[in-house]
Amino acid sequence: MRRAFVITSTVLLVVFALQFVFAAVGAFTKPSGDGAYALHSLTGMALIPILCLLTTLFALLAKAPGNLVGLSLVPLGLTVLQALLAMLSRAFTDAAGASTTVSLVVGGLHAVNAIVAVHVVVAVATRARKLAQPVAA
Repeated sequence: MRRAFVITSTVLLVVFALQFVFAAVGAFTKPSGDGAYALHSLTGMALIPILCLLTTLFALLAKAPGNLVGLSLVPLGLTVLQALLAMLSRAFTDAAGASTTVSLVVGGLHAVNAIVAVHVVVAVATRARKLAQPVAA
């Protein structure tokens, strides 16, 4: 189970990193439309939550320390926060759909939260690898 924990946490890290690429694809797609961020949205709303839950499940099955199990849940919470920040950013646009100062600040927090989430996943993956190493006699 420890190997499964390492694998899922590493895959989660790779998918989180790819989210930045998918966001860039959306930002640089011209002409930009509703579908520009489809891959970013699908990955963030479906694949990442599933991988977060699997990572936590394997942490439990690997008998990881409680603080590591708890840490493995943090990316799921940050993913929920990501969705809320994206919705709030859109909600704070003006009547014509143009950005406002508030929508831009909330959008910036979306990016900062993503960076925090990646750092947490790096910590989970690092600690999962350490947990899976054989204990020296």
